[in-house]
Amino acid sequence: MAQTPALTPGDRAPAFGLKDQTGTTVRLSQYKGRKVLVFFYPKADTPGCTTQACGLRDVLDDIGDVAVIGISPDAPDKQARFDEKYDLGFPLLSDADHAVAEKYGVWGEKKLYGRAYMGIVRSAFLVDERGRVEQAWYRISPKDTPKRLLASLG
Repeated sequence: MAQTPALTPGDRAPAFGLKDQTGTTVRLSQYKGRKVLVFFYPKADTPGCTTQACGLRDVLDDIGDVAVIGISPDAPDKQARFDEKYDLGFPLLSDADHAVAEKYGVWGEKKLYGRAYMGIVRSAFLVDERGRVEQAWYRISPKDTPKRLLASLG
């Protein structure tokens, strides 16, 4: 399976409508007129994903009107437990069939202990008020996600 080409600044951010941790459908189009950080993470409540999500939670007061949305293949109930456990306070969307991850070019081959498999390549995208990609950070580290967001807004 060929990976979707990487998004670059100026590209239209692929539209999506996915269920969040409460079962409500969240669409990117709901955020027209404000910036949105869309970040993709492999699995809820794992060390790296927890570091990333909590780091973003901790900068929410510093990013003004910018919305934060997390997306992983986890089911809404698992996303809900992750949100409750860490009091994240932003939508965590379920992309179980990884269709949205594929549109963003973040579903790709990974290796663990010499075994190759397909999964989420941790990435984040700052989408501008018009729905265009302002910043695209592929293979971003969990700790760098909030730092890059703050730097791009400052």
